[in-house]
Amino acid sequence: MGVERRMRIVHDRSSVAAERAVKVAFATSDMQHVDQHFGAARGFALYAVDPERSRLLEVARFGKQVRDGNEDKLAEKIAMLEGCAAVFCRAVGASAVRQLLAGGVQPVKVVEGADVKDLLESLRRQLREGPSDWLARAIQRRDTRDMDRFDAMESEGWEE
Repeated sequence: MGVERRMRIVHDRSSVAAERAVKVAFATSDMQHVDQHFGAARGFALYAVDPERSRLLEVARFGKQVRDGNEDKLAEKIAMLEGCAAVFCRAVGASAVRQLLAGGVQPVKVVEGADVKDLLESLRRQLREGPSDWLARAIQRRDTRDMDRFDAMESEGWEE
């Protein structure tokens, strides 16, 4: 079963500098703890994180799914994470890891019940003091995408 409910949070641009923020997702059933296996996750909470603060961007809830090894059901979840640097989850299968990495999303396994607030604070601290390897690569990918976007705009030309 696909997405049951999807809610985007509207913020003013001053709350987190969206263009410099890192977008991450958490596989969670209660919005407070990472307690879901990626493939069987019933919900994701997506956040924008910069060195000073984080903000909730979006919440998605999925219908009940059978854990049968069918990889097709992963596509909708992976699509939901477009633009995310990482997804924090309790566990993730090898096929999902390959698909996530191909989409530029780093799967991060954490202990069951890891506190979302603590993980967000850890990310803010890394952004202030120096990111881990995966986070540094994610920032580099984001910056490269930004430059590619501007190159594409320039190649289109300008007409008045």
